Amino acid sequence: MKRTFSILTNKYLLAICFFIVWMLFFDQRDLFYVREQKQKLKELENKKHYYQQEIEKAKKDLTDLQNNPAALEKFAREHYMMKKDGEDIYIIEQPLADTKK
Repeated sequence: MKRTFSILTNKYLLAICFFIVWMLFFDQRDLFYVREQKQKLKELENKKHYYQQEIEKAKKDLTDLQNNPAALEKFAREHYMMKKDGEDIYIIEQPLADTKK
């Protein structure tokens, strides 16, 4: 009993325990802050990967538009609604979903 009491009241053990508790819960960069930052980092890395894919897709589209006249015509027709002479264009709009239920 006396040995257990002396171990628990050891000033070095108490200082180490206090330090661990302080670093885990009360420090500016505690355990919860580190987890939150890791989660944000993962989200940002996912966004970075997505935007890198989009950049590669845009570069591919750009080279395709610069080198392929058929692709350029398709792009102009779809995005700017251009047409050939004597051609009619019909735009079909989808009705908005009914929000009242």
